[in-house]
Amino acid sequence: MYLPKRGNLFELYDPLQQKMYTLNLPELAKSTVCYSRDGWLLMRKTASNKMFFFNPFTRKLINLPNCELSYDAIAFSCAPTSGTCVLLAFKHARFGITTTSTCYPGATEWITEDLHFTLSFGNDELKHSNVVYAIRRFHCLDGNGSLYNFEPSTRVWRYEMVLLPDCPYISYRFRYEYGRKKKRIFLAVRKGDFFKIITCGGEKPIVYKLDSIQWKEINSTTLEGFTIFTSLYSSEMRVNLPWMRNSVYFPKLRFSCKCCVSYSFDEERYYPRKQWQEQEDLCPLENLWIRPPKRALDYMCSLSNCKT
Repeated sequence: MYLPKRGNLFELYDPLQQKMYTLNLPELAKSTVCYSRDGWLLMRKTASNKMFFFNPFTRKLINLPNCELSYDAIAFSCAPTSGTCVLLAFKHARFGITTTSTCYPGATEWITEDLHFTLSFGNDELKHSNVVYAIRRFHCLDGNGSLYNFEPSTRVWRYEMVLLPDCPYISYRFRYEYGRKKKRIFLAVRKGDFFKIITCGGEKPIVYKLDSIQWKEINSTTLEGFTIFTSLYSSEMRVNLPWMRNSVYFPKLRFSCKCCVSYSFDEERYYPRKQWQEQEDLCPLENLWIRPPKRALDYMCSLSNCKT
């Protein structure tokens, strides 16, 4: 999904059907996206602290209390219509203190407190797409790839004792080779299994799967047909999509060839070719993946200009 800086026209691209849809969504004017999950967007008004949920497929809007925290990261647990949705926003305040805010649909205010825990992303590039909800906890990665979790019911942060791999992209030993390239760390979860994806400029993405107490690098033979969709606002995983298996898809659309940028582990190459990757950000701020509901294609074709 492409969110323009101005105007009400929003473009949605289906990588499986290779079709583009244009929707008129005035509800999202002068707003910025914060997070995406289960077909819902968490939005924030550009000129205020006003926040709201919005479903672009049903046009349902749910207002939230103003969020006063200037957060490092924000996420929500599930669809706001589920009855169990929880929102989390947090910020590294100072050494040993993480300011943490929680809220839920229907609440009148956010609950904010300084909790005794050290969580630091390291730099601005690593503040996104590190938060997922699974097993009744929010999970996130710091700038070194370490895994942490927050349990809303107890309001406690914990460090997960997991052995870190020596990833060359973020290792001090390889700082001269990869130090100046743009890096991203993404966290995704599927059926309780956690996956860490690390990108570095136009280099091959490295994917790790959490196996008990250590991260194990996986490749085309161990990806088991997964397709990983990464963005700054959430990362999704699907299995056995036709001609998209064992790949990482980025929300960067190449209009010249009407396709998304992707990396195939089977072919060990980017599509399209990667001559331009070093200069371009594969996860632009205005682009994200969003999970469509069933029969979404019929809905979008009835309301939009459909382009093949």
